[in-house]
Amino acid sequence: MHSVRRRWAAALSLLPLLAGCFAARDGSPYDTGAEAGGGRLRVAMAFPPAERFSPYGADATLLSRLGVTEGLTRLDGNGGAVPALAESWTRESGGGWVFTLREARFQDGTEVTPAAVAGALTHATRADPPPAALTGVTLTAQAVGERRVRVTTATADPALPLRLSSPSLAILSAKAYRTKTATRRGETADGTAADGTAAVDPAGTATGPFTLTGTTGATRATLHRFDDYWGGLAHASGLDVRFIADGTARTNALRGGEVDMAEAVPVSQAATLDKATLREVPTARTTALFLNTRSGPFADPAVRAAAREAVDASALAEDVYEGHADTGRGLFGPALTWAAGERPRPSGRPAAARVRNTSITLATYDNRPELPEVAQVLQQRLRKAGFGVKLEVREYSRLETDALAGKFDAVVAARNTMLDTGDPVSYLADDFTCDGGYNLARVCDKAVDRAVAEAGSRADGAARHRAALAAQTAVLRTDGVVPLVHQRILHGVGASVRGVILDPYERTLVGTGTRR
Repeated sequence: MHSVRRRWAAALSLLPLLAGCFAARDGSPYDTGAEAGGGRLRVAMAFPPAERFSPYGADATLLSRLGVTEGLTRLDGNGGAVPALAESWTRESGGGWVFTLREARFQDGTEVTPAAVAGALTHATRADPPPAALTGVTLTAQAVGERRVRVTTATADPALPLRLSSPSLAILSAKAYRTKTATRRGETADGTAADGTAAVDPAGTATGPFTLTGTTGATRATLHRFDDYWGGLAHASGLDVRFIADGTARTNALRGGEVDMAEAVPVSQAATLDKATLREVPTARTTALFLNTRSGPFADPAVRAAAREAVDASALAEDVYEGHADTGRGLFGPALTWAAGERPRPSGRPAAARVRNTSITLATYDNRPELPEVAQVLQQRLRKAGFGVKLEVREYSRLETDALAGKFDAVVAARNTMLDTGDPVSYLADDFTCDGGYNLARVCDKAVDRAVAEAGSRADGAARHRAALAAQTAVLRTDGVVPLVHQRILHGVGASVRGVILDPYERTLVGTGTRR
């Protein structure tokens, strides 16, 4: 249950997109267009809040996409850490970093102080389960001056500024962390939720340009503009959000004028929208085939090689995604500038085995409508290669635990490589090393562990990226994962809407410049 809760954000969160952009006042890119009034925006989101808007699980990215929460840092277009609530930082010896805070206020009117920041980060370290950005990390935070916070990890972490950009490490005021009170149904007397998660309330306690003011179950949310936002007054006076899980219904709501924006339009619905309304952008999300390297037929490297050779990724990009995806060349797609153009060519792979009537179970989830179709195409290709394939499709939360436990021979999944930490090395460590917490392929290879450890030792950003690409090659050499496509997510955006934020990392959607 803990693993499921922690990974909802990585498996399900969706990406904002729009073409033609420049820098907004808060440093976020947004599309050009004439200045508009300060009316409210009506937004259709694909996934409802799953954990009462807790920042420690799936809802973290929902809050950041709607402009509610912020962290000390954020990611820029090149995947580097840049200032957010922290205006600068320096690295100390012994694993410590000192962050200097900008002058800002929480939405409840209190100041963003070093003590408040240290308290927020400390609460995140105590969450059960911990946020994905803190998996395997022991972190402490303390105020060390009028505007400074020291953040220290048990072992030196060159990527800490990237890690602190995670939506799950958003900074909230002290009022967000309720203790010794039980004000909502389903909570215990000490203020924790009935399922054991920390009862954290981001409504009116965050720092973003919009404040969460009301919800109607998991169907609607109301947000008002935060007029004291440090990054400047938002153009829109507020957001009226509807959570519509069905992609066709979400698209129909936009087409019928019920909403101004609809995220994550299914590929099958793209043709129903005017070209001027439909927008797309490459993302950091890669869909891949994960093969169980520890048990079953794919424990044999030669059988894994046979499965890899049976896959035609280019056909998937053209047929299933109808051209709205890029053929998978590796784990890191073209949306990441430092990985663009890279075509890893792993050497030393074993020759493919001749397969005859080898039975396997292939699993995927239907929260992303294209994945079952991808799995069906792979089922046909693998059958032609000599495999007997049983296909199992579930809802994601009912699939993940069994997938991580190795109960399937193969899994088709979509993963944003930059969502949890913004650090490619942390992603590789979590997904492909012996001690990784989200290792769908169950890879445990000494060469991979060495390559990832080497990449993790690099502090310089460019050197870290180069080392991550080398570690990627070591991962691909195992044939535990077969990249299929790099996704381009589609958005429906009304003709009058401007300022939708471009973000290949799936963390932002609405900002100060978003308006109609």
